[in-house]
Amino acid sequence: MRVLVNGAHGKMGHEVCKAVRGAMDLELVGGVDPAGRPQDDLRVFTDLTEALKTVKPDVVVDFTTPAAVQGSMEVCLAHNVPMVIGTTGFKPHDLAQWQARALQENWKAIIAPNFAIGAVLMMRFARDAVRFFDQAEIIEYHHAEKLDAPSGTALRTRLLMEEVHQKEIPIHSVRLPGLVAHQEVILGLPGQTLTLRHDSNNRESFMPGVLLAIRQVPRVKGLVIGLEHILFTDI
Repeated sequence: MRVLVNGAHGKMGHEVCKAVRGAMDLELVGGVDPAGRPQDDLRVFTDLTEALKTVKPDVVVDFTTPAAVQGSMEVCLAHNVPMVIGTTGFKPHDLAQWQARALQENWKAIIAPNFAIGAVLMMRFARDAVRFFDQAEIIEYHHAEKLDAPSGTALRTRLLMEEVHQKEIPIHSVRLPGLVAHQEVILGLPGQTLTLRHDSNNRESFMPGVLLAIRQVPRVKGLVIGLEHILFTDI
């Protein structure tokens, strides 16, 4: 598969480029960076449309910004190029609209708030556990440069938990230097608590999930939200 990385100069984009280069079944054909900053021997474009027309990728991996990602989705949909999206900051109504459009226009994409396998398992375990507890709260910790709060992972965790738990679950956000991506789900009953915690100590932790999504995106139907749909179900 021919892979184009949108946001190639960012910290996550750089890690994705490295991971794709190391995968025998994938080919890194280019990157997109608005400032045109070079990266090793990678061909870097300043414009996504130009990149699509020039290198003709099979999939675009997007780790850009909440302000830019939906414009990139419009471009890829218009060119019928599938996407794997790790950019967060979507509103629920935006996701619903994109799901409807993707089905209508036969466009494929995977959006995952977190690509770490352990984080996806944490979310699943939290959903399983919350039905047995009176109260629960989520605390998410991220690096100081993260643009959105609460994180996409925390919002997705709460959504999954509230599917089986009627009370609203609070989210607390911490932004500090030295952190990468961490989350705790604390569940309480009289006399006891259960804590589920996941830690991503470097960005390499997200790469197995990103590569899995790249390989699986040709098989999805429409827009799939959450890596759990790939890990736990047959597409």
